[in-house]
Amino acid sequence: MTNTTLTPQKLAPPGRTRRERKAAELEAGTRAVAERLARYSALPGAQVLQDVRATPQGLRQDEAGERLERDGANVVAHDRGPRWYAQLARAFWNPFILILTALVVIMYAQWLQVADEEPFDPKIPILGAMVLISCLLRFWQEYRSAASAAALRALVTTTTAVQRRAGRDQAPATVEIPMDRVVKGDVVRLAAGDLVPADLRLLTAKDLMISQAALSGESLPTPKADTRTHDYGQSTTPDPVEADNLALMGTSVTSGTATGVVVATGSDTYFGSMAGSLVGERPETSFDTGVKKVSYLLIRFMLVMVPLVFAINGFTKGDWAEAFTFAIAVAVGLTPEMLPMVVTTNLARGAVTMSRRKVVVKRLNAIQNLGAMDVLCTDKTGTLTEDRIVLDRYLDVRGGEDSEVLEYAYLNSHFQTGLRNLLDQAVIDRVLEAEEVVVDARFTMVDEIPFDFARRRMSVVLARNDLNGPAAEHVLITKGAVEEVLALCTHITDRGVRVPLTDALRREAALTAEANNRLGLRVLAVATRTTPAERETYTVADEAELTLIGFLAFLDPPKKDAARALQALADNGIAVKVVTGDNELVAARVCADVGIDVGRVVTGTEIDELDDAALRELTATTTVFAKANPVQKARIVRALQAEGHTVGFLGDGINDAAALRDADVGISVDTAVDIAKESADIILLEKDLMVLEQGVLQGRQTFGNTIKYIKMTASSNFGNVFSVLVASAFIPFQPMLAMQLLVQNLAYDISQLATPWDRMDKEYLREPRKWDAKGIGRFMLVLGPTSSVFDITTYLLMWHVFGANSEAHQALFQSGWFVEGLLTQTLVVHMLRTRKIPFVRSRATAPVLVMTALVMAFGVWVPFSPLAGVLGMQALPLTYFPWLAGTLLAYCLLTQGVKTWYIRRFNTWL
Repeated sequence: MTNTTLTPQKLAPPGRTRRERKAAELEAGTRAVAERLARYSALPGAQVLQDVRATPQGLRQDEAGERLERDGANVVAHDRGPRWYAQLARAFWNPFILILTALVVIMYAQWLQVADEEPFDPKIPILGAMVLISCLLRFWQEYRSAASAAALRALVTTTTAVQRRAGRDQAPATVEIPMDRVVKGDVVRLAAGDLVPADLRLLTAKDLMISQAALSGESLPTPKADTRTHDYGQSTTPDPVEADNLALMGTSVTSGTATGVVVATGSDTYFGSMAGSLVGERPETSFDTGVKKVSYLLIRFMLVMVPLVFAINGFTKGDWAEAFTFAIAVAVGLTPEMLPMVVTTNLARGAVTMSRRKVVVKRLNAIQNLGAMDVLCTDKTGTLTEDRIVLDRYLDVRGGEDSEVLEYAYLNSHFQTGLRNLLDQAVIDRVLEAEEVVVDARFTMVDEIPFDFARRRMSVVLARNDLNGPAAEHVLITKGAVEEVLALCTHITDRGVRVPLTDALRREAALTAEANNRLGLRVLAVATRTTPAERETYTVADEAELTLIGFLAFLDPPKKDAARALQALADNGIAVKVVTGDNELVAARVCADVGIDVGRVVTGTEIDELDDAALRELTATTTVFAKANPVQKARIVRALQAEGHTVGFLGDGINDAAALRDADVGISVDTAVDIAKESADIILLEKDLMVLEQGVLQGRQTFGNTIKYIKMTASSNFGNVFSVLVASAFIPFQPMLAMQLLVQNLAYDISQLATPWDRMDKEYLREPRKWDAKGIGRFMLVLGPTSSVFDITTYLLMWHVFGANSEAHQALFQSGWFVEGLLTQTLVVHMLRTRKIPFVRSRATAPVLVMTALVMAFGVWVPFSPLAGVLGMQALPLTYFPWLAGTLLAYCLLTQGVKTWYIRRFNTWL
């Protein structure tokens, strides 16, 4: 049995972080609910009915209606999606968007002062369109995703069977009602396949097996008590998951039948106590932190450069109004105004691509977190294993394989008339289908001694069909828990010979079972007894003087491709840590089978004994964590994050929800419980690590293309503004008009709009990628002035060669610099997009090639076009273009040289 007891810890003091306080609230709330449920478990059923003011016949309809109105619907708390207008407002909440919006307002206010004399400033609608398109694109993607998820949830309606009475004197009737209308005091009827609708104190149970994987992480179903013979006081536990007379919301019935009275609904349930603590603002992820750092870095550069440009132009030219307008244009030039649009387009395209690969993205930002992930914490069941029980081995008492053990086990499972559990089905599946016909011909069922949880075994009595007349003997076959069956045995079959069971042989048999238990296998014993065929009825008393045949060992088998998937993740720089609620033996066995270096398995109890600093040290060296409850799983995630890791968490149960929410990227599956899917950022349509690996690579592709844009535009814009500073200090007129600077910047941004469709070098995709604000600043300072070298040579060229050395010829000067500046800026897209030699060893995709070619053609065309007069430009002499070609060639050679030095010096590029 998996131990999910929530060991009390000290509540987080006020000085702790919001996340730590949230974790403490989760633990305290869950502990309070657990204590209340433990009390109900310890009380007799009659006392529980009295406490909840109910009767074994169920509530009256009018009583149920009153309780529903008083207590509310039986639903757990969950995050409600924001209204559309709130989502729209959030789309505008971005530092660059806010800066651009402020600049638009300033420019509009400035134009209003001269509206009677000047035409409307076209810069205003251009900037406004940039802001609007970027924000609407993000809003549309996130709104559509949230609407689709809500529509899917609305399609599902689950009902449950309850006993209700029409009136005080009316007989009870079983009715099907929606689960959200179940109230405290309802008497619920459970059968195989049912979801448990609320927290129940069982009143009756027959062969009841409950799957508690969503709460505990244990793959095997858990037996629950027949409370008619076992009501209370025999095995009380503070953990409601382990209580054998409680059935909890979020679990399901795999076999058997039961009735139970509802003792808690909605957020008051054990399930709800954990889910309710997960509602609210999500923790900041590495993506959020990275974007903030990069944004504030660029804003700091702007706050330094723009006042300098304003001051220099004001003092040197004497026209402070013009200097202010020019400074605004420089601010726009320094602002990567297309960043929100490029990021959103990147993310949206990544989401579409991933959806084709069975990965649904709920939150767009999660794509880049997926690419940055360097540690994946995953549960075991269904991820590393097939989430089904198989018969792994059938052994004699000394541990050797013995087909006779399988034969007797099959007869026991095949002929039992009760509901077969997963273990019985695993035995039957191990035998060929054709054997069923043979067995039915050879044996006839005489009697059955059904399974019960006190004995923990079941027996069938068979007669061998004899052509010469009635069978002379009956064979009783018992299958069950090792301790219970072994205690009834007086003989064993040793190497095919029936011999007395001595103390030495008994110890050896027990050691064989224990050795398989240590391998993480669930072990059952098989024993037989032959009796004369003198009667047709058998009782529990006949389960005596048995002969032990051997043992059955069961396992949730590893997935065939799990080892390959884990190796693929390792090759991509992702360390996998297994965090499971299952026991340490099973976890260690499965992990070893799929090639994980297990080392020491750390349990949840050990985690509770450690403070945060000690846990951080432990997570660095531990691969497998077992018997971990929800709080402990979340602590593991936070400890890894504190060590600088970007952490992904893959899980599907309520016990995973807290960790899913705290992780940088929470990953769940479409078959997960609702609260796990709500807490996750990404949903896998197949619980397969190979599917996840494809998502990781797509995340890195998306991240790489985003970083391309940021580094290109930051370094290019910085170089441009640096050139403006130099020109402003030494040239007696504006080196470029504000409108020219804005058009150049807009054209350059358009050339990069195809970046989301670019490819990344394979080498780039091999490692996790994170935001590095310091690296971006360094990149900008090193690569930016490279373009300024050729801006300055262009100044000298226009000044000395083409005679544009006075205010009268400023249009020619500005036209020459506009063309050179735009072409070098656009060419940088190809120079900086790869660490390899562009066009030779790494070529951009067709959309990027076409877009950059069109923008460069536009740059050459503008001085000769009708727009020239509007922009204050003039046609360039043809002799200018050989100089331009030489400048572009020299620029490419210098940039490649600087790039090679930069990579050697800092061992990084994008």
